[in-house]
Amino acid sequence: MAEPTDSCFSNILMLTDSYKVTHHRQYPDGTTLVSSYFESRGGKFPEVVFFGLQYILKRWLCGPVITAEKIAEAKELYKLHFGQDHFNEAGWTHILEKHGGYLPMKIKAVPEGSVIPYKNVLFTVENTDPQVPWITNWFETLMVQVWYPMTVATNSRVQKVLIAKYLSETADNLTGLPFKLHDFGFRGVSSVETAGIGAAAHLVNFQGTDTIAGIVMAKKYYSCKMAGFSIPAAEHSTITTWGKHGEREAFKNMLDQFPTGLVAVVSDSFDIYNACEKVWGEELREQVIQRGESGSILVIRPDSGEPSEVVMKVLTILSKVFGCSKNSKGYKMLPPYLRVIQGDGVNYDVIEQILSRMKKLEWSADNLTFGSGGSLLQKHNRDTQKCAYKCSYCVVDGESRNVFKQPSTDLGKKSKKGQLSLQEVDGKIVTIEEGKGDPNKNLLELVYENGQLLKDQTLDEIRQRAEIDLVKQGSKNRTK
Repeated sequence: MAEPTDSCFSNILMLTDSYKVTHHRQYPDGTTLVSSYFESRGGKFPEVVFFGLQYILKRWLCGPVITAEKIAEAKELYKLHFGQDHFNEAGWTHILEKHGGYLPMKIKAVPEGSVIPYKNVLFTVENTDPQVPWITNWFETLMVQVWYPMTVATNSRVQKVLIAKYLSETADNLTGLPFKLHDFGFRGVSSVETAGIGAAAHLVNFQGTDTIAGIVMAKKYYSCKMAGFSIPAAEHSTITTWGKHGEREAFKNMLDQFPTGLVAVVSDSFDIYNACEKVWGEELREQVIQRGESGSILVIRPDSGEPSEVVMKVLTILSKVFGCSKNSKGYKMLPPYLRVIQGDGVNYDVIEQILSRMKKLEWSADNLTFGSGGSLLQKHNRDTQKCAYKCSYCVVDGESRNVFKQPSTDLGKKSKKGQLSLQEVDGKIVTIEEGKGDPNKNLLELVYENGQLLKDQTLDEIRQRAEIDLVKQGSKNRTK
């Protein structure tokens, strides 16, 4: 994801909220240090997968990001914006002259991919130059945007746990799990950058994607040569251009063009049930079977209707025309050359509905793969996990002050106070406040200091931290 040098968003001094331009005048006189933190204050899921801070640091905050030209550009813009001169030109010039344009801040963060219970500190930020304490919260606007990749990774992992549960109960093994939830979300998000960030977050948990921006981002910012994989697949235009009466020829063309390997064919352009029973099950049946003799697989995709009803009817029809067998756990399996992908309306609840119905009717979850778009990458906001960035500690005239908020109208927004550390106590991860934590046990690691990235994490490392306990999933099933 190369950023053009003439991008209108290339000036870091203009990537903040307007009111922060005036905040350097609002701290108490004598303030030399401000320390703030980021957390998930609660939300939809009780634990979160931390991911995406490294992208923000590499993309925006590393290196000499302050220049005389940027200071001049920002000063002009803010004077027009406010109608008077509120911009802290002297402060930014100090950073340019004393620090060479490198930002005098340090950031400690939990390792990316860590699965942390909500209501815990995930990273802390503080200034390293006592003359610019306001810099800590200047970058709140930008760094809080870690909420998005973190929430996508969290949502994706929860679905992985759900799918793994049903696989452990109804399949011979979980080897196919990394490809059971495929990213269809590129067109459904608000920007190319959103697609890249969100898709990379999904790839923390899975390896199937059609969002190329995500694999580009994973390569550039997380040192992963190839993070995700896909297969040849049809869309409605490549089927319907053959005409309604040419559906057989359109399907056959897919088999002819891709004679080996996996190929997915959307089959609901006109009548999904007729397509399964007559076209695939009769007219092209022998070619499908012959193709399977080399280990190749046809994946049939329904794309409309009530998901659990359609999936079950498709499985039933395919089993009648192609046959089925039972696996070691007694659940029905289509022939190995035939599978189904549900890519319409997929979210956590729909996955649960489909897989629970399949299990009830003695079908293995291994017959099915899911594709998800908007629900995977777009239908989230900062309040999904109630993400917030708050000041917890400062030094004024040499005096340490524990800082917090406790609004009487919403105690859920009460913030943490003092210097914070994240520690494991009696097997639970907890936040220690007011500087009482043991520095040797702090799970937060120094990842950034004075404009330099100190810890460069790879996607492989992150995936290992975020991995669900597959052994535990299997043991849960064996104890039932």
